Amino acid sequence: MLPQFRFSKAINFVSMFPVMTGISALLMILSAVLLVTKGLTYGVDFKGGAEVQVKFSKPTEAGFLRNTLEKTGLSISQVQQIGEPIENEFLIKVAASEKDINAVAQKVSQEVTQTLSDYGPEIRKVDVVGPKAGEQLRISGLWAVFWSLIGIMIYVGLRFDIKYSPGAAISLAHDVLLVLGIFCITGKEFNLQILGAVLALVGYSINDTVVIYDRIRENEEAGRETSLSKLINVALTDTLGRTILTSGCTFVVCLFMFLFGGGVIHDFFFTFCFGIIVGTYSSVFVASPLVLFMYKWLDRRGRKV
Repeated sequence: MLPQFRFSKAINFVSMFPVMTGISALLMILSAVLLVTKGLTYGVDFKGGAEVQVKFSKPTEAGFLRNTLEKTGLSISQVQQIGEPIENEFLIKVAASEKDINAVAQKVSQEVTQTLSDYGPEIRKVDVVGPKAGEQLRISGLWAVFWSLIGIMIYVGLRFDIKYSPGAAISLAHDVLLVLGIFCITGKEFNLQILGAVLALVGYSINDTVVIYDRIRENEEAGRETSLSKLINVALTDTLGRTILTSGCTFVVCLFMFLFGGGVIHDFFFTFCFGIIVGTYSSVFVASPLVLFMYKWLDRRGRKV
């Protein structure tokens, strides 16, 4: 049985809201500025380039394959293992402009065949992704994130109340912006795999937020004579143990996958490790303060809350 974290006295989270919310707003602004000024380093999926699928008759590894090909002058974007490791099959992605995309695809095939001839390479498939197709895929991905935020906002509004929706949506936007910001800072490649990780993190983060919202609503219904600030403090304290266990266990698993899972999933679990920290933080210090703000804002306008 998992250990239980219980606190005899409610922690005064509300007193921390002004400072923590200010920090969150600053980080969101900085991330937005980085996206506009520096931008993301897009992978072949979003930028265009060549993809070569190759199978080897002898055992090899993605890291060795990447290092060997880069020594020939190729700028390898990604080397991804396909299927089981025993199958020795890989997908090699190389960024290229529209003018030389076919030449780059041909060069990759030649270098694999010649440089790694001792490993028995067999070219299975050669594909090219044009810049226009990559741009369309990038736009579709951004729309997927946008509509997921809208859908979650509607869901929270229907399940709880319209007062809760802005907090959920803005906290998720906070998570997405900070993840994109860290990719701008580190220069790591942003591709379809990472987009999938971002969308998964949106679902993970809203789950934690909904648990906190549920407890706030329960406390509100059970103690209407108590101020909302105290209700939020009690709700956050009651769910803190659950948050420590779930987020902590998930983070440890993702950290081990990041450290020992290999290069193929390295960036995917880097996204998850950072996203879990940001998502847990935003549930407490972004989503919850905005509920308090919405209550006060609606109260000042004489609406029933």
